[in-house]
Amino acid sequence: MSPAEPFPLYFPGDARRPFCSESATRRFAKVAQLEEGGRVLELGCGLSGPASVVLAQEFGCSVVAADSDDAVLVSMRDRVRSLALDGRVEVRRVDFGRPAFREGEFDAILCQGRVLMSLPDALGTLRPLLAHRGRLGITYPVRVGRVTPRAVLEFWERRLGAPLVLPRELLQMLSLAGFEPESVESLQDAELDAFYREIEPSLAKAPPEQARWLREEMALHRESGKATASYAFAVGRRREPGEKPPASRDRG
Repeated sequence: MSPAEPFPLYFPGDARRPFCSESATRRFAKVAQLEEGGRVLELGCGLSGPASVVLAQEFGCSVVAADSDDAVLVSMRDRVRSLALDGRVEVRRVDFGRPAFREGEFDAILCQGRVLMSLPDALGTLRPLLAHRGRLGITYPVRVGRVTPRAVLEFWERRLGAPLVLPRELLQMLSLAGFEPESVESLQDAELDAFYREIEPSLAKAPPEQARWLREEMALHRESGKATASYAFAVGRRREPGEKPPASRDRG
């Protein structure tokens, strides 16, 4: 058995990533109740997502756009300068596993369309960086549909080093890690098809081992004819010890 793919999971840098549309960023900002002057960390800012720009221009946030790739950071700095956002968007190099920020520094942390760490590591690392009632938006693979083929489950367990979870189990993991789960959405069949079409032309230039993982992932999806594993975007609010659960919405 080949070793698990190291985190972050590889995706071509110039391909459009899941949940990186402007509308997805606006939905997150509204759920996170971001306002003028709110401090946001976009972790894994990449080349294809407009999140930092949208949050700074439309919501008046102060954004740290962070990545580990120097080429990405150079392009992001150029973009920030061209839009005259130097005062609102700071571009910073970061070690995803040990981000050097202060505790409680951010009102929101956004990881759009990239799987940067294992889920337990991400939740444990990022929760302390959130302010009281701060929101985390995170992308992670999930299993979907009524039946997931064994080959799909085995592939993702090899890739992640852990079993593939359902969306509701993803929310449960958020809860156990000290968050109040607020929402989760996953890519549907057509969206997943479009995502794979977008990244496929870039695989010829990708490192061979990393390209192999993505080709196997795409082949399993196409063999099944529909999504049995997908990518989800979940949002949770930092919950404090002893905090009472929210009131029931069905009035009992």
